[in-house]
This record gives sequence, structure tokens and C-alpha cells, in this order.
Amino acid sequence: MSLRTGGVQDILIMSVDNLKGFSEAISSVFSKTEIQKCIVHQIRNSIRHISYKDVREFASDLKEMYNAPTLEQVENRLDALEEKCGKKYMAVINSWRSNWNELTTYFKYDTKIRKLIYTTNPIESLNRQLRKYTKTKSLYPTDEALMKSIYLSLKEATRKWTGRIPGWGEIYSQLSIYFEGRI
Repeated sequence: MSLRTGGVQDILIMSVDNLKGFSEAISSVFSKTEIQKCIVHQIRNSIRHISYKDVREFASDLKEMYNAPTLEQVENRLDALEEKCGKKYMAVINSWRSNWNELTTYFKYDTKIRKLIYTTNPIESLNRQLRKYTKTKSLYPTDEALMKSIYLSLKEATRKWTGRIPGWGEIYSQLSIYFEGRI
């Protein structure tokens, strides 16, 4: 079942990991959706290709980059990182550049919205909860048994979702302005 057939009519912003074709699939169904690739995934993928002795400094440079207050400053910091490390780690720099539009979507928004959309870690946390309850069984007698198990694990996971997002009223107001007529 797809999101569209499940009743979803519009998605404002979608945080995704860097799976090939995922952004295109979303855009083909929800053409107005803004896509933000997960900064945390991009950093993990980048660090994987960095020599151990350079990781700490490179990670520090990346942190300065993605924590910059404006898109212009981020672009300047990426240029500086390329100048500093480009000869040694050009593949990593190219990965940032090729995904740049979807890695920097969050700079269109206020910092409170940025915190909500820059990473897919909350989604990964939910997936971990689902796996925790379903991993003990490798085979389910029916699809319905699997669905019941997932339902119960979701019900258990949602017990932890009691807190409100800090500043939600302000965030909602800003989203209403950014996405006028869509909320």
C-alpha cells in the first residue's frame, strides 16, 4: 500500500536517507514535497571514507558547515573544506556537492523547524522499536499475525511520545506561512 492510497494527500517536507531513487519516487507522487536528505547519514557516509587520523578534524569542519546560520555561509564552508581537503578526499566533497540541493533544504526555515527535519534519526528509532518486537520471530503464520505484532509494537512505542515539541505553536505558525493553503 502506498501513502497516496493510504489517504495521504500532501507531504510538506520529507526527511529521507540517501537511498538511490527515494527522492525521485517521493517527487513523482507528491510533486510539491520539499526533500531534506539526512545530514547525519551524509556525515556517517563521509566519515567512512576519511582516514582515521583525519576524522576528528574533518568531522569538526563538517560540524561547522552544517551548523552555519545561513546557506551562503554553508556554501563558503564547503568551498573552504574542498580547498583544505579536496585533493585527498574529493569523492567525499563530490558526494556533498551532488546531494547539495537536498542537503540544504532545511536552510529555508527557522532553526526550530531545522531541528525537526535535518535528520531521520527519530524514524530510525521507531524502526528499531519495531525490530525489537518482531526480531524474535522469523516466521509469522499469517500476514495478519505480522500486522498484529507490528500494531502492538507501535502501540508500545507511542507510549514514549508523550512530550510536546518545544515551541510547536510557533513552528506551526511558520509552517502555515511557508506552506500557505496546504496545512
